[in-house]
Amino acid sequence: MRADLGLIEPWIERDTNVLDLGCGDGTLLAYLQKKKSVQGYGLEIGEEEINECVRKGVNVIEHDLDEQDLTRFADKQFDTVIMTQALQAVRRPDQLLDDMLRLGRQGIVTFPNFGHWSCRQYLLFKGRMPVSKTLPYYWYNTPNIHLCTFKDFEALCEQKNIRIVNRTVVNFAYETSQMALRWPNLFAEMAIYRIVNNGESQNV
Repeated sequence: MRADLGLIEPWIERDTNVLDLGCGDGTLLAYLQKKKSVQGYGLEIGEEEINECVRKGVNVIEHDLDEQDLTRFADKQFDTVIMTQALQAVRRPDQLLDDMLRLGRQGIVTFPNFGHWSCRQYLLFKGRMPVSKTLPYYWYNTPNIHLCTFKDFEALCEQKNIRIVNRTVVNFAYETSQMALRWPNLFAEMAIYRIVNNGESQNV
């Protein structure tokens, strides 16, 4: 399993309901079904990924997060709504955060940090959009249309009255360091957040 998914797994309780937005090949849901007896669905647009989900026994629905709303699901239908490495690739990440916390008691979000020192250095010295392991696309073919930093995301959470329950900051290998912990916006490459609406129970 991907290292970032291993960091997410402890935040998900046994025998709960999970919705995975942009679930890819279903690796996370398949793992959670086996290890924690979770129930749930994955939403995915890629045909090959959907076929792989089916092969793994994951409930998957073909769904374009940009073109289709999430009204098919009821409020608080899920205990956890997850979106890994997709927040920066949707048209309205702010609205999708609202949907995540309407549908679930908690949300888990991961995304690359555009404020990392290597991105800043790349822009400063090359004057071009950064290309790196965490951002491996050129400006003209990237699926990432709303790149943000830790500070951007946390400011959006504050604006929306969203409480950050946990934050994990790591490098590309999903390892942390003292410098990343102290100055995450500068030295961490990846963000992993656990969020709830401010009115939700403190026991999440």
